[in-house]
Amino acid sequence: MSQAFIDSTGASIGSLKSYGAGFVLSLVLTAIPFVLVMSGTLSYPLTLAGIFSAGIVQILVHLHYFLHLDTSSAARWNVLALIFTLVIMALFVGGTIWIMYDLYYRMM
Repeated sequence: MSQAFIDSTGASIGSLKSYGAGFVLSLVLTAIPFVLVMSGTLSYPLTLAGIFSAGIVQILVHLHYFLHLDTSSAARWNVLALIFTLVIMALFVGGTIWIMYDLYYRMM
């Protein structure tokens, strides 16, 4: 199983090398925020920016190496399902924040 395999549904199955690379990248991207916080050498805004950027890159690593979402035409439906899920989550989170802010405003 040295190469990635794509079945008839468009889902690809990664190789051991691919999973290993994703695992190592995930470990590094988890360690970066830990080191930033524990060392305390950067200012608060830079530390926060480093944590957020490492988190965003880690999301992209997980999507590519573990969920096998890429720009190939075989995985197009998977990408559309992911986009739909993100839109629904944004509506839920945005609506919740809006409601909580409105309740806070009305209570004060």
